[in-house]
Amino acid sequence: MRYRILTLNNISARGLERLPRERYEVAPDLERPDAILVRSGDMHKTPIPDTVLAVGRAGAGVNNIPVAEFSKRGVPVFNTPGANANAVKELVLAGLLIAARNICPAWAFARSLTGDDQAIDEAVEQGKKKFVGFEMPGRTLGVVGLGAIGVEVANAALSFGMKVLGYDPQITVQRAWQLSASVEQALSLDDLFAKADAVSVHVPLNDQTKNLVNESRLKLLKKSGIILNFARAAIVDDQAVIAALDSGRLHAYVCDFPNTLLKDHAKVVTLPHLGASTGEAEENCAVMVADQVRDFLENGNIRNSVNYPEAVLPRAPNTTRLAIANSNVPNMVGQVSTCLAAARINIAELLNKSRGEYAYTLVDAEGAIGDDLLTKIRSIDGILTARIV
Repeated sequence: MRYRILTLNNISARGLERLPRERYEVAPDLERPDAILVRSGDMHKTPIPDTVLAVGRAGAGVNNIPVAEFSKRGVPVFNTPGANANAVKELVLAGLLIAARNICPAWAFARSLTGDDQAIDEAVEQGKKKFVGFEMPGRTLGVVGLGAIGVEVANAALSFGMKVLGYDPQITVQRAWQLSASVEQALSLDDLFAKADAVSVHVPLNDQTKNLVNESRLKLLKKSGIILNFARAAIVDDQAVIAALDSGRLHAYVCDFPNTLLKDHAKVVTLPHLGASTGEAEENCAVMVADQVRDFLENGNIRNSVNYPEAVLPRAPNTTRLAIANSNVPNMVGQVSTCLAAARINIAELLNKSRGEYAYTLVDAEGAIGDDLLTKIRSIDGILTARIV
């Protein structure tokens, strides 16, 4: 079978190389694609063909993708957690140092100097007192969200001699193993803010995290604290941050999201969404998402989907694989098994996983599954997609 992959943005060639040309047609203008690869392109207003089986986001955030709509269609949306973690970590640490040492206002001051070298030397000696900063050892960094990026930031901050507090009630076992034992657990968000000199947020944007950094929590932060936001703009209440900066309670805000309120403020450093903007991160994301989409198309396996469960099943030899997405309601697997049994087809291996409202099943059947049987399975109430892979 030959698959068609539509690219909505420029995807790193290193990633596209993972899709062999003898099996994949990849282009930005394909009709009736089997899958879509996207970076930051807005898919909310993009008509999506009903042929699409999967969407791959070469990055972590999926706010640009109508995930709920794809979920209802039985289409997994993949992302690439961890692929850009080092790039974002390095920028977070740079932001912390920039804020602590007042690098941007000091640089602006130096660039504004006029006169000969002697005049500049005199101005430097008189002016440098305005830019006295502070060092990292002994300071406390609070890290909200201990996914791939948060864990790397927390571990790296320890090497600065900082005390690190972490908060993530949904931390995975995998990330917990990667987190240094020296990172202390905050009891709550308020507890973290009350103990921190600086706070870095690394959570997805949703109803629970919008304005997570707000007026009440900023009042808990130690005086002259720093807020770092390289996650999503709306996680921080900009108005509350400006008020805290103007009152002198907050020392600096460093973020990746310029806007008219923030970009010209003397105590704010805004960057043009550079978090994952390294050649290495773009390549890592492209490779990871291409591998995931290919494994799904060719084997039905799901890894790193934001809307469907992790489901990986080694293929049983000499079997036909059936991949099914369905509503997470009782007796779905039973009905599929009944259809196969009625056709005198035995099941060699079966994997069923659920996540919220949706479930996913892989069946390795001992025998061919014809079009009539596949149509019968698709007609079961609650089945969203069913295909032979």
